[in-house]
Amino acid sequence: MHPNRIEIQSFFENLQDQICEALEVEDGVGKFEEDLWQRPGGGGGRTRIIQGRIIEKGGVNFSAVSGALPENIAKALQLEQDSDFFASGVSIVLHPFNPHVPIIHMNVRYFEITKPDTDEVTTWWFGGGIDLTPHYVIREEAAFFHQELKKVCDQSHEDFYPKFKKWADDYFFLKHRNETRGVGGIFFDRLNESSGLSKAELFQFVKNTGEAFAPIYRHFMKNKHHLPYTDVEKNWQYHRRGRYVEFNLVWDRGTKFGLDTNGRTESILMSLPPTAKWTYEFQVEENSPEAYTLQHLKKGIDW
Repeated sequence: MHPNRIEIQSFFENLQDQICEALEVEDGVGKFEEDLWQRPGGGGGRTRIIQGRIIEKGGVNFSAVSGALPENIAKALQLEQDSDFFASGVSIVLHPFNPHVPIIHMNVRYFEITKPDTDEVTTWWFGGGIDLTPHYVIREEAAFFHQELKKVCDQSHEDFYPKFKKWADDYFFLKHRNETRGVGGIFFDRLNESSGLSKAELFQFVKNTGEAFAPIYRHFMKNKHHLPYTDVEKNWQYHRRGRYVEFNLVWDRGTKFGLDTNGRTESILMSLPPTAKWTYEFQVEENSPEAYTLQHLKKGIDW
């Protein structure tokens, strides 16, 4: 049987619970604060924010929203305007204290279109991905991250990892800076039966992706949070956070979708770091770790 919206929404709710519990255990101090919200047009969500020992600011959000498809979204997605929509998913961004611990982002989501006042689904797809934004690029860590994602992809289809890795490189790219946001990861959108897999098989892929998140990030939290850092490294972290902000506010389609569908602004912008910095004509020293990082913020690197 095809999984329906109730089953998919239930998984996302449980995934949020599991990830929050795992992050609290690894952080050791921080506890998530929950904010329940309702969308005026239909549906709502659970915003959960943590400020702890390792995670300076992090959000693990669940939402399930529905209602009449907004005209601007219908045009952008090339869908019939006289339709209803349902969208559900989990979105995560974690900003650590220590500049040696990377920023991480994950989003897994489901979207469907139905005829007005009916349950007849006319269009559906899954989307999402995981990407890593280290303040300092270290090849071995990037390789570990990509190897874990390749394992997830290979469980479903051997073509998924190379295809979705390239998609992430292209998507998480700051055109105005000519640099990638980080070391990439995987990104996929509008994933439906045209992929050659059934809805049930694609749902399993999304499940595997979501469930890989906590073990991967706990690896970085455990192995990196205790490392000493200098004022120079902390200052660099603030500048890299600034690039993260630029991407999310200028290029990220998820941010735009949330705002265009009258989503909850505080939840949408929880991805922004607590502190960031922009210095005019900021330059790094030659042959420095910062310069090495900039040299590796490029598309197409085989980690």
